[in-house]
Amino acid sequence: MDRTLTLALVAAAVSLGSIHTLAPDHWVPFAALARSERWSPRRTALITAACGLGHVTASVALGLLGLLFGLELLQTFGQRMESVSGLLLIGFGLAYGTWGLHRSFRARAHDHAHAHGHAHGHLIDHQSPATSHDDLHRPLTAWTLFLLFSADPCVAVIPLLFAAAPLGWPGIVAVVLAYEVATIGTMVALVLPARAAAGAVHGAWVDRWGDAIAGGVVALIGIVVVSLGI
Repeated sequence: MDRTLTLALVAAAVSLGSIHTLAPDHWVPFAALARSERWSPRRTALITAACGLGHVTASVALGLLGLLFGLELLQTFGQRMESVSGLLLIGFGLAYGTWGLHRSFRARAHDHAHAHGHAHGHLIDHQSPATSHDDLHRPLTAWTLFLLFSADPCVAVIPLLFAAAPLGWPGIVAVVLAYEVATIGTMVALVLPARAAAGAVHGAWVDRWGDAIAGGVVALIGIVVVSLGI
């Protein structure tokens, strides 16, 4: 195995993994949803890492298929998947935001009824709108993010895998591991400070409209991705 070529490709994989992760769609949605879902730093890091692993695995799988079926065909397929993933991000953001608005208005109506003295028995028999069956959607948020990122491969890694092919499987594995560690590590490193910054914003309006705001942010990032083709 050519040591110089291997080191060069590993360095390229680290650079690619780190730089492409700077795109806002790789970290802003996690920070926004972590604030809305009240994820702890540990949970935020785990969910981000899991989604990053899904993203990287899809990219690597596409690259390995490219080695078998040809570079041009797989790059075209990957670019189409990237475009679709932006639309999926918009759809998820709009759906999450709509749910957030519904939840906020229902909580407002609940508070209004309580203020007029009509809901005291109701409060004893039932949980508040912030809990109960609404909380059943919470695990779905993380799974939806995982599926979205798993459907969003990075086609830029494909040429690197082609370049590593002459080195055999040891070279390919080295490039893949470097790309995985750089991508996931950068995602987590960006998400955690952003989550902390979002969590520092307090106020009744944030508690009430946080879900709707988070959905709007995710949808906006999807629009940016589709518009700029990133």
